[in-house]
Amino acid sequence: MGQKTLTRMDLSEAVFREVGLSRNESADLVEAVLNHMSDALVEGEQVKISSFGTFSIRDKAARVGRNPKTGEEVPINPRRVLTFRPSHLMKDRVAAGNKD
Repeated sequence: MGQKTLTRMDLSEAVFREVGLSRNESADLVEAVLNHMSDALVEGEQVKISSFGTFSIRDKAARVGRNPKTGEEVPINPRRVLTFRPSHLMKDRVAAGNKD
């Protein structure tokens, strides 16, 4: 399986081909959608895209970790992490693509 990465440029090119906007308008639209999603996540909101999945922010508490090389205990500060939970339709679609 190849290591292809879908980029913003790929998304804006797809919008250009499918919707018929100009390339600049397509790039601006993709950028606006991504910015809106990012802003919502920063504010602590969930971003739910039907048939795709849900992005959300989770607060992780402080804890004590361990350096694997030395075994020394190291404090890990509390932080916010981004999580993604795919929809059942997305899981099924990805699983169907794994069949040879």
